[in-house]
Parts: sequence; C-alpha cells; structure tokens
Amino acid sequence: MLNGKNILLGITGSIAAYKSVDILRGLKGEGASVTVVMSEAARRFISPLIFETLSEKRVYLDLFGDPVSHIDLVRDSHLFIIAPATANTINKLACGIADNLLTTTWLAHKGPKLIAPAMNWRMYESPIVKKNIGELTRLGVTFVGPEYGSLACGEEGVGRMAPVEDIIEAVRSALTPSDLSGHNILVTAGPTREPLDPIRFISNRSSGKMGFAIARAALRRGADVTLISGPSFEHPPRGASFISVETAVEMREAVLRNSSSATSVIMAGAVADFSPLSISKSKIKKADVMTIDFKKTPDILKELGRRKGDRLLIGFSAEVGRDIKNARDKLRDKNLDLIVLNDVSREGAGFEVDTNIVTIITRKGEITDYPLMKKEDIANIILDWVVKLSQ
Repeated sequence: MLNGKNILLGITGSIAAYKSVDILRGLKGEGASVTVVMSEAARRFISPLIFETLSEKRVYLDLFGDPVSHIDLVRDSHLFIIAPATANTINKLACGIADNLLTTTWLAHKGPKLIAPAMNWRMYESPIVKKNIGELTRLGVTFVGPEYGSLACGEEGVGRMAPVEDIIEAVRSALTPSDLSGHNILVTAGPTREPLDPIRFISNRSSGKMGFAIARAALRRGADVTLISGPSFEHPPRGASFISVETAVEMREAVLRNSSSATSVIMAGAVADFSPLSISKSKIKKADVMTIDFKKTPDILKELGRRKGDRLLIGFSAEVGRDIKNARDKLRDKNLDLIVLNDVSREGAGFEVDTNIVTIITRKGEITDYPLMKKEDIANIILDWVVKLSQ
C-alpha cells in the first residue's frame, strides 16, 4: 500500500522511542522508503545505529552537519510523522520554533503531517499542551493518540503512545486520496450466533475479515463508517462507529436503526439463515435430543432492498462453486446495485484467511472476475465501484 512513498520519521526524547523501531519496520514492510530524523534527546534513549541498519539509510541528527539537509529531506517526502512526540516538541512546533534539525525540517515540510504524542498524563493534561495540540490540529496536523495505559513512572493515565498498528494505519489514511469524503457507509461483518441453550449456539465460519477490511479502506478514503459486526477476533478500526451484535435479530435491529443516514450499505456479514424455533433455558442433555426445529431468520438484505431509496446496496453471495445464476437471482430479488460472489471451495478464497477470489456482478449485468488477492485489495475494488456507481 505504501510502495513508492517517501516518509520522514521523527523521533524525540521519550521512553517510547523504542517503539519507533516497529513503526519503521512496519512502514518498510509495506514498501515505504523511510528516513529517520532524531532529536538530541532521542539519542539518549535509543541508538541511531538501529535505525540506520533497519532503514538502510543515513539517520539525520545534526542541523549544522549538513546546512541544507532540512531542505533536501523534504523535497521528495510524501509525509512527515513524529512518533513519539514529547510535550516539549509539540509546544515548539505549535509556536513555529525551529532550533534543531527535526523542528527545522518539520517547518519546511509541506505535505501531510502526523504526530503520535507520548508523555506523562499530567503533562498531557497541561492547558498549554492542550492549547498547542488544538492549534496544530487547526493547522491540519493529524494526531494519533495518546491512549490510556501504564506509563513509565508506574502510574496510569492518558499519555501512552498509540499502538504501532494504529500509527501505521494513520499513515495509510493520510496517503490515501479522500475520494469517499461525504459518503456515509454502513458495513456489516462477521457471523451471527443463534443460541440453542445457554451453552450452545449455531453459527457459521465467517471471521469478519472482509467486512473489517472494507471498513478500514472506507475510513482511509475519507468516508464516515458505521461497522456492525457479529462475534469476531478482528480489531475494530479507529474512527469507525462500531456496533457489536450477536444474533440475526440484533443485526437487523442495528442495521435498520443506522441505515437511514447511510449513502451506501455493504452487507459483508454472514447472517445465519436459520435459528432454533425455541431456546432452552437450561443445557440440553445429550439423551434428550431427538430433533431440533428451525425457523428462518429475518432477510435483512431483502428488507433493505424494499426501502432502498437512493442509497447504494451491495450484498455478498458465498457459494460452493461459481454460481453466477444464483448470485444474479439474489441481486434481482433483493434489489441490489452490486453483488460480490465468492466460491469458498477455492484455495485462498475460504474463511479465516486474508485473501479471496471474487466475481462482481452489477445491476446492469456486468460481470468482472478478479484473481486471488488480499481482502484489503478487494475492499478497495468494491469501494471503487461505490465511487463509480455514485457518480
């Protein structure tokens, strides 16, 4: 995702500086070229040699070692992130002070800028720090964190640097065109669970990976996102309005409650088709089971299709085999604009994996086959269709 991007990584004098190693590795792992600029205080916490080795590039330290390095560094840079950023550095940046290589380079940089603060909670709550964070935010700087947690002093509070993955996700978002700005996208994900008794339930093998990938990609592209998910081990993306549900009935209620403001609804969730006719209040004993009677669950997608209005409606069809006819019938029956067909029997296209193989069918009858690719890439393809169909 970050192939060909040149990123400046600033590091200041915080105990969290060791986490910058993982930020560097994560950015490089996605194809970015990373150049590190360290303050003098940062070098007291971690050696520049580590970053030089991992980045395979010179680490910049001294304003006077190369008098125009602050200009040379920003010429080809796509983004500048400071992680960790101390209260001292944040206050300097807000006041336009450029008294070292890091702050001078920041002042010269014209592209997107991110800051991941790290400090004691008392410093973070200081009125002057809050004022300067607000001023930098007003000027277009994006702040990632901090979050609540254990601090270096042994206390707990808001001041711990944001998780590395959240910081890298913020970099992805900052470097992604906001072509979905103004869109309000509702995404469903994961399975539902239909209880038999207090211990057992009936469900399916959906992991939620596809729906969560769509939500993340939509956020990066500037959309407001509501993510409604059944039980999943996936981490809800920062910035999404997240609603957790368990049963098909709960999923229906959440979707209908939130769909009225949506410009697009993408139903990637695998809602159970059946639920037990009755739920036992106590554990069903093995000797007592003869048969289990089922009833159909609400058809959420069809209900949305009846009240579709101007919003885009996208559904999924998980099949064993490339059943184009069934997917087309589902598209027409549920009044969809687009349906994503995936044959779960194909290698790499099943459940609980990060890849998929899909066929997209539109209301106009267009059929496009896509090869094996990451679900993140498929998410962007689906969102490309949202942009196209919204025009």
